[in-house]
Amino acid sequence: MRPFFLSPLLVSLAVGAAILPRSDVVSYDGFKVFRINTYGHPSAIKEKLSGISFEQWNGDIYNHLDILVSPSQIGPFEELGLDFQVMHENLRDSVVAESEPRSVSKRQVDDLSWYDSYHNYEDHIQYFNDLQESFPNNSETISSGKSYQGRNLYGLHLWGAGGPGKPAVLYHGNVHAREWITSPVVEYITLQLVTGYTNGDNLVRSLLDQYDFYIIPIVNPDGFVYTQTTDRLWRKNRQPPPSGANQSQIGRDINRNWEFGWDANPQGASTNPGSQTYKGEAPSDAPENQGLDKLVRQLRDGPGIKLFIDWHSYGQYILSPFGYKETLYAPELGKWTKAASIVSETIRDSSDARTTFTFGPSGAVLYPTTGAAPDHVYSIGRAEFSYTIELRDTGNFGFVLPPEYIRPTAEEQWEGQKALLSLLDEEFFDGEGPA
Repeated sequence: MRPFFLSPLLVSLAVGAAILPRSDVVSYDGFKVFRINTYGHPSAIKEKLSGISFEQWNGDIYNHLDILVSPSQIGPFEELGLDFQVMHENLRDSVVAESEPRSVSKRQVDDLSWYDSYHNYEDHIQYFNDLQESFPNNSETISSGKSYQGRNLYGLHLWGAGGPGKPAVLYHGNVHAREWITSPVVEYITLQLVTGYTNGDNLVRSLLDQYDFYIIPIVNPDGFVYTQTTDRLWRKNRQPPPSGANQSQIGRDINRNWEFGWDANPQGASTNPGSQTYKGEAPSDAPENQGLDKLVRQLRDGPGIKLFIDWHSYGQYILSPFGYKETLYAPELGKWTKAASIVSETIRDSSDARTTFTFGPSGAVLYPTTGAAPDHVYSIGRAEFSYTIELRDTGNFGFVLPPEYIRPTAEEQWEGQKALLSLLDEEFFDGEGPA
């Protein structure tokens, strides 16, 4: 494999501020992240919090609530007398440690030290280009459209013996900009497919001979770049708000903008352009969603979609449709749950940390979500299996996961994917719902 050059990492709110002396860089100096124990009464906790300003991080509010609090609100928060732990004492320090540039040099694409640190957008592109060049007869670079700011939604299409045209496995990474861990996980799985096939690994060869893989590691490139230059905790894309709205309220939530179920539940997304879960003015009015949806429909009308995974962080969940209603269950739920249980067990057994993943239908396990990708790719794209996987961790670090967790997170997910991909056509799914 040809040498791959890594440029220095251009990230960090504080580091970025030092490199680029701009007034709009968010430093998060003095901000704290708290985990509040809700003891099964989240509404009561939220009522107590109603007098202060905060940003909610997590979704498992039945057991605990993770919130980001600015310096001016820390005193009033502590006076509430809630039961809490501190996840980040000073979020700026955690961001600086996470984003600290590493000394790097030329290396091969299969050098696993790539997974010892986070990288900038351009280096991610180069990494995937080099992976393709190392596997030229069984891969091609693809694009699933353009972002609002004109960046390519790049990816790879991989196949095995007999050429392309088999049922698709589709992976999306970095849907939400601040969820950095998702891209290296998707890249690691791609690397294992490429090197495994090249080196004659029987399992990998059987997988690529049976399925075509379509892998898009960063489906929200504008937001991702913004997290590296300006605001580490940015979530949405960078699309301007509707006319007449506050023009500082930038962005749509790509995972609330899909067509299916877009307007099915008022609790599933926000109509406020300033909200983290703003769903847009209309279904798929984000250009990123338009391009992604076009590929979904092309695969549906071609070889079909066997498996779709939308990769996110954090919380350690394997979530299936439906998200827009807590009590709506798809007929395939039985086989989805059985598969997820095997993946969860495989990850736990493969991990020194005994990492545990909770699984089940999204709306029942977490909270309502409308216009979400797994619901759309199942219902419109007719994917046989469709999941959201929320990666590490469960709340020690949240979105700002230290670099030393990248490789173990990626490794355990590869073990989980090997198990999942190996059983997609197994007979034990008989009787678990229509295929």
